[in-house]
Amino acid sequence: MHELISALILGIVEGLTEFLPISSTGHLILAGALLDFNDERGKVFDMVIQSGAMLAIVWEYRRRFAGVLGGLARDPAARRFVANLLVAFMPAAVLGLAFGGFIKAHLFKPVPVALAFIVGGLVILWVERRAPGRAARVQSVDEMDWKDALKVGCAQAFALIPGTSRSGATIIGGMLFGLSRRAATEFSFFLAVPTLMAAGAYDLLKHRALLSAADIGVFSVGFVAAFVSAFLCVRWLLRYIATHDFTLFAWYRIVFGALVLYTGHAGWVDWSAG
Repeated sequence: MHELISALILGIVEGLTEFLPISSTGHLILAGALLDFNDERGKVFDMVIQSGAMLAIVWEYRRRFAGVLGGLARDPAARRFVANLLVAFMPAAVLGLAFGGFIKAHLFKPVPVALAFIVGGLVILWVERRAPGRAARVQSVDEMDWKDALKVGCAQAFALIPGTSRSGATIIGGMLFGLSRRAATEFSFFLAVPTLMAAGAYDLLKHRALLSAADIGVFSVGFVAAFVSAFLCVRWLLRYIATHDFTLFAWYRIVFGALVLYTGHAGWVDWSAG
């Protein structure tokens, strides 16, 4: 029962944070440390719930994806969309393969995550301060070219540092490079599909020995919780950005990161165990 409750909590955490600029990986590392669910088996579980969140994007944009797949043979716009996703995916994929082991060994810990939370929040505040005086060059995902996609892909590579936020890096990076708030947000959603699929397949292959039929119940609870919470979060975020900027998330990151550092310094929580 303890594991089922932990799976439910972590699934909800993943779903609520994967597509917001607040770092799902960072929240999972911190929550996993508190729930004592951050061992090697926990890493496989994280892969499962990230797949649940990714599936929420596929379902929300199922007509768009179906139209793209159906139009690849005859529609230049569909081919450009797929090409842009592949171009944007490559920087993080290459750097992840090259440095993923080092990053997981040294940075997948609560204190580096908390520091990344704070730095990321400051970056969001800086970008949002510049945004009101700048007109977006690209208003929709369909207007993007391969150079726009490559810039966003390079921004996503910063999210290899846990606590940075994949969605935060791609959305804020996209805005910095001339995309409108909605275009940057939607492209971040679309880019999550190949990124999370590739990361999930790689982790599944790497940790396949840890898979067990006994974990089906726990993994299923986490998967469903992540899917439902991510689906609701994506719909809420699209409504939110129509009338708001990302300043609220920036301050959340700064306060949350500072709270983690303070509780560790005060001895309230032993984050070193994470």
